[in-house]
Amino acid sequence: MRALTTLALLAGTVATGLMAGLFAGFAYAVMPGLRRGDDHTFVTAMRRINEAILNGWFLGCFMGAPVVLAAAVALQWAGDGGAALPFTVAGLVLYLVMFAVTAAVNVPLNERLAAAGEPDDASGLAAIRERFESSWVAWNTVRAVAATVAFGCLAWALVLYGRATG
Repeated sequence: MRALTTLALLAGTVATGLMAGLFAGFAYAVMPGLRRGDDHTFVTAMRRINEAILNGWFLGCFMGAPVVLAAAVALQWAGDGGAALPFTVAGLVLYLVMFAVTAAVNVPLNERLAAAGEPDDASGLAAIRERFESSWVAWNTVRAVAATVAFGCLAWALVLYGRATG
């Protein structure tokens, strides 16, 4: 049981860390870089990124993390999670906050960006960008912070669980 608990906690922590890194990277590098570009570059780049990200690596981490974290919580609850359990629960809750923000805000914004069509003039591109950029960036920051704090909680849970079982 301890090995399975450790494996679930480790897998959830790694997947959460990968998601935190992705969203943080967008917050401190990708979006500031795209902000410096013109409207056509911005809209085209975001559309291509939104298409490319729908792959097995992303979906495996994004969808898999809450499953293995829930398993880690259940296994700790049934066994002896001790001091690690509250940090695992906090990590799962924060991950679910990030997941909900992504599903409720960022994905619909991405879908609207994709459906906006191809305007023929610069003012059309500017309007598309204006309806997308500031909201997407703000909510991406929320999910980056939530995922990063979740990762910190889960890393600490690993330390505590290792101490208790080591």
